[in-house]
Amino acid sequence: MTRPSIDLFSGGGDTGRLMAELDWARTPLGPVSGWPQSLRAAVRLVLSSRYPMLLLWGDDFSQLYNDAYSTLIGDKHPAALGNDVRVTLAEGWNVLAPLIEQAMATGVASWVPALQLLLERAGYREEAYFSVSHAPARDDEGRTVGVFTVCSEVTEQVVGERRLRLLRDLSVLGDGRTVDVDATAVRLIDTIDSHPLDVPFAAIYLRDGTVLRRLACTGGDQGHEGALPDTVGLADPGPVASAWGLPDAAEGRPTQVTDVADRLSLPAGPWGDLVRTALALPLPSGDEDQPLGVLLAGISPSRGLDEAYRSFNQLLAQQISVALRNAQEYEEERRRAEALAELDRVKTDFFANVSHEFRTPLTLMLGPLADALNDATTPLAPVQRERVETAWRNATRLLTLVNSLLTFSSLEAGRARSDTRAVDLSALTTELAGVFRAAVERAGLTLEVACPPLPRPVTIDPVNWERIVTNLLSNALKYTFIGRIRVTLDTDDEEVRLTVADTGIGIGDQDLPKLFERFHRVRGARSRSHEGTGIGLALVHELARLEGGEVRVASRVGVGSTFTVALPWSAARRTALTGPPVDGRGDAARAAVEEAMGWLAQPDGSVTEPDRTIGQAVDELAGSRILVADDNSDMRAYLTRLLTGQGWRVRAVTDGRQALDEIHRERPDLVLTDVMMPVMDGFDLLRRLRADPATRALPVLVLSARAGGEASVEGLSLGADDYLVKPFAATELIARIRAAIRRARDRIAANPATLDPASATTRPAEVTATAPASSVEPVGDTSVVPAAPADRNGLGDVLDVRWAYPSAPTSAAMMRRDVRRTLGDLDVDPDVLEDLLLAASEAMNNAVEHAQRPSRPEVRVRVQVGVGLVRISVRDFGTWRDRRPAMDRGRGALLMNAYGDVRLVSTLEGTTVTIERRLADPA
Repeated sequence: MTRPSIDLFSGGGDTGRLMAELDWARTPLGPVSGWPQSLRAAVRLVLSSRYPMLLLWGDDFSQLYNDAYSTLIGDKHPAALGNDVRVTLAEGWNVLAPLIEQAMATGVASWVPALQLLLERAGYREEAYFSVSHAPARDDEGRTVGVFTVCSEVTEQVVGERRLRLLRDLSVLGDGRTVDVDATAVRLIDTIDSHPLDVPFAAIYLRDGTVLRRLACTGGDQGHEGALPDTVGLADPGPVASAWGLPDAAEGRPTQVTDVADRLSLPAGPWGDLVRTALALPLPSGDEDQPLGVLLAGISPSRGLDEAYRSFNQLLAQQISVALRNAQEYEEERRRAEALAELDRVKTDFFANVSHEFRTPLTLMLGPLADALNDATTPLAPVQRERVETAWRNATRLLTLVNSLLTFSSLEAGRARSDTRAVDLSALTTELAGVFRAAVERAGLTLEVACPPLPRPVTIDPVNWERIVTNLLSNALKYTFIGRIRVTLDTDDEEVRLTVADTGIGIGDQDLPKLFERFHRVRGARSRSHEGTGIGLALVHELARLEGGEVRVASRVGVGSTFTVALPWSAARRTALTGPPVDGRGDAARAAVEEAMGWLAQPDGSVTEPDRTIGQAVDELAGSRILVADDNSDMRAYLTRLLTGQGWRVRAVTDGRQALDEIHRERPDLVLTDVMMPVMDGFDLLRRLRADPATRALPVLVLSARAGGEASVEGLSLGADDYLVKPFAATELIARIRAAIRRARDRIAANPATLDPASATTRPAEVTATAPASSVEPVGDTSVVPAAPADRNGLGDVLDVRWAYPSAPTSAAMMRRDVRRTLGDLDVDPDVLEDLLLAASEAMNNAVEHAQRPSRPEVRVRVQVGVGLVRISVRDFGTWRDRRPAMDRGRGALLMNAYGDVRLVSTLEGTTVTIERRLADPA
């Protein structure tokens, strides 16, 4: 080969060197020396380009190309050099031929983006995409004798965008529009089925315990379902499931299946070749060791299973998993919502049924009470009249609460109806506001009413309107302490508006969204009373909706609140019903005002002395000072009357703050407090008393309507001496008060230093005298437990003290408090003390729960302390019985033995449990 021939291909890289070594004389182009100048220039242009270029020259379409193009044709290079392109690219010639022929015939260049071509460059019929430009190539005389082809492969871009579209389409299926898992799987498979070039077939399996269940699969009409198992038992999957790799994938191991064509004849890809490979992939879940299920996905026969294809299938499995998990969560949420709705319905029905059942006994209570009060022939004595009036007022209040619950349950159940009547809304509103005038003025507030006549008549249920106005006014009075309450009624062309504005405490922004929810109460809000059900404003909201209107609120803390009930004229001009109106008009207003008057009834602050003319029995507790704190005026009056009847002096206050002030002014012998009160509740009062050394030992008995173990435990844990749930028996309350006062006096007698708050915490550690016994007395025996002889082992030389408690569950708390105070004064190690208290508590609980038919309804506790040793004895007076399974916690004996040496002696007279512990040897 001549030097000019070699120079023609120089600088052409590897392909240029191959072209220089090629015997061109054997090709249709002939020897290089005979090439025309135009061909030489075209070759130099192709070889010098970094972009993939192909030159087709002559009638045989001989190929000349550069290094960049050689990589596009794969293993067809270098055989393609000098050969006919129709042979090299025979599989794609039907696509390329029209473009090449057009360029040669017209002499006009063309450009085709993302041209799909079939290539066999990697051992299989490959789906490939190229952006191609064909331009005419001319000889020295200007004739078109060839084609310049400039191309770039865009296969990864086209396939990648297509796969991203599928992943995007799957992602929108996890939006919760379908909350059924099976339906979601079908939607996922339908979406996958619309992208067969990337996923020729797919099946989704969901784990259900030890079974994989097929939810859906693609290509059902082509017989795919017959080749795939419906269910797979993971314990014994069988050969078919194992061949598809399902058991391994269910355990978290991705599996490649390479013999798909043997079990499923499925043409796929652009060229209809059979699917040969599939992947069984685990569907991720929150538990890495237990996938949610399995995705079985076919691999396109026209694309190699490279890293990008594997990553796509992993993303596909993740998207399917997310959609299925969302569907499961939505399904669970729907079931929870349905269960809550059913519970709400049952609760509403329960309220309705119970409220209906309340009405009969309330009728039989209110009727005789009213008869007794109105009986002129046999008038009641003043004391009896006061008692009957108290019962009548509170029975009326209970009836009002029952009616409110009935109304609310009817509204929630959708059974409430509006008994519409044509009314003078201005006059009715003015009348209802006037009912509250005396209560508002008694509170020191101003009531302003501006309800001018309306231009049109209004059709509304007058009873519902009364409840709306009454609840809004009652709410305003409850939370307004200075200023005014203003009631206005105005209208425009769109609606009628009732506005109740006050200058009260206001409502915080965080509470406004929940204000009309049932049972919602603003925590910590200052009010005239803590009483109420929390459904007043919710009832206003529901009644306003029933009448076709709405209620709005605007409020600022410290400025006041404005409630507006708006009724559109379309709702206010409904057809009025005929027939007699529903009974009950005026009842809600009268009951609300009666209750409000109770809030405003303030005690005069004086001490109520016992009536010496009654001649009650005088004992050592006569003249004891009792402080009563309760926000209910009737309850204060009742407790005052009950306690003064025992010869005690009583002072009553309305909240915890007033109680604290009175205690600092004059220390009582006992505080009797309610829990739920305005300003300062009973528990807060208790915390402050126990935090102050001057009042730490003051007996406090808590009364509350909050029943249940949690409430009593909270009160006792804060240091209450006793906790009594309303309603209570008067005799039980008197007995508990007597016991609490006596225990306090016994403690003072045992340790006079406790009278001095400054010395309460500095008592010497050594106690050299045996403490006198103290007594607890709700058991009917007022005698002090007799003293016992000294222990022969020296126990009791330092301390020997005993108590008697009623055989009741609450006695364990009282016992713990007494033992803690007694041993605490001896500087017993805190860990040892806690261990002893735990063991003694279990012994006390056993005594209460096991003692059967006790000869005495009490449990006696004795604490003896010697040098380095303490013994606690707990004795009951009943025969032993096994504990019921419901009562057996299975840990009593274990706890006692863990914290001390325990002995149990059971006789016909009772059982004694003795717990001993060395003070210098913590267990």
